[in-house]
Amino acid sequence: MSMIDLDPPGFQPPRPMAGDEGARRTILYGGYTVLSVFQPVFSVSHRRAIGYHASLRAHDEQGVHAPSHEVFTQAARRGDLLELGRLAESLHLGNFNAFDSHDEWLFLSLHPAALMDTSYGDALLAGLKALGLSPQRVVLEVPEQAGGETTRFAEIIDGLRKSGFLIALGGFGAKHSNIDRVWHLHPDIVTLDRCILAQASEHSHIERVLPGLVSLLHESGQLVLMGGLATERDALIALECDVDFVQGTFFAGPSVEPVKPETAAGVMDALSAALRRRVAARERAQHARLAPYVRALEEASARIVAGDDVEHAAAPLLALSETARCFLLDASGRQIGDNVVPPGRVSRRAKRFSPLLHSEGASWERRPYFIEAMRAPGRAHLTAPYLSINEAHLCVTASIAAQTAHGLQVLCADINWEAALHRV
Repeated sequence: MSMIDLDPPGFQPPRPMAGDEGARRTILYGGYTVLSVFQPVFSVSHRRAIGYHASLRAHDEQGVHAPSHEVFTQAARRGDLLELGRLAESLHLGNFNAFDSHDEWLFLSLHPAALMDTSYGDALLAGLKALGLSPQRVVLEVPEQAGGETTRFAEIIDGLRKSGFLIALGGFGAKHSNIDRVWHLHPDIVTLDRCILAQASEHSHIERVLPGLVSLLHESGQLVLMGGLATERDALIALECDVDFVQGTFFAGPSVEPVKPETAAGVMDALSAALRRRVAARERAQHARLAPYVRALEEASARIVAGDDVEHAAAPLLALSETARCFLLDASGRQIGDNVVPPGRVSRRAKRFSPLLHSEGASWERRPYFIEAMRAPGRAHLTAPYLSINEAHLCVTASIAAQTAHGLQVLCADINWEAALHRV
């Protein structure tokens, strides 16, 4: 019978019950066998599995695979959902306990309704005690959208944490996610939603933002897991973002058996080498692209030292295609005069941000390009790409400090990095 067919009159389906398939525990329900599978979660730094994420697989009496969500849909229609859910959790605990493991975590994805059940935590603790497992071995993954912002939900999460469980916030970055959610629930681990990775793979500006997002979560006190990694490019994005944990079929798929300790070590080493090559190649390309700007900046600085004014000294630098502006700072970081811009090259974007374009007297003493130039006068310095306050787009600032007739001064040039990105 199809799982979505209506039951005939008087039909009484069998209740969900525990079973076994060889050495593994299973659930038998309506002609289906439901079993646990475990996908390893790897620590990038440790180069090994540090946990397993439990999920369900189902097959019929002929061994034909059936989507597990259909089994639960059927259970919901028949009023067996709560009972089936509790059996599934017990199933995961029992099969995980049978692993030849040491201190790895078991990740359990929780339905919001289960969390709001006041007896949930006690029942889970009782199940762990029966198996001799510590709650410190269990990571309860809460859906990012679960529970809203209710105080009651936060209290339940806090109670589970005080019982010893670790808390993971799953699906961060999907739909209406916001950092307030992290601050409200104080999870131990934040799992980035797969959609973030998909968008980063398609859009370079999102890929550039990801390391900052991971850094923000780290500074908030959370470890970060990125899942759904299916390709080497996915894995390289994760490593470059400095996430703590990774998961996905690129490393290992769901299985009924634990992974061997050496499974990830070789893959992690190869990825690290590939990432080093990727970063080195990007730096070489960026250096080659910026070299003409550095040479022109050094020449302009020498002319200013010789007594030329900024506009004439920087003319060759301003003639380069991606120079947005040049400006001169005194020894305290105050701008001397206004920005010097290439003639006839004011963009529509610049016009939209016109209140920010005139900067005479502005203080740039906290900017890296001023600080680094003052630390080592006579040497050109380049910033990492950052958002320019002048036009609200990415730029790189080249700077050099030199002793002039008016004291130590710093010549700076903003280079339009969004244009350069298409050429490196």
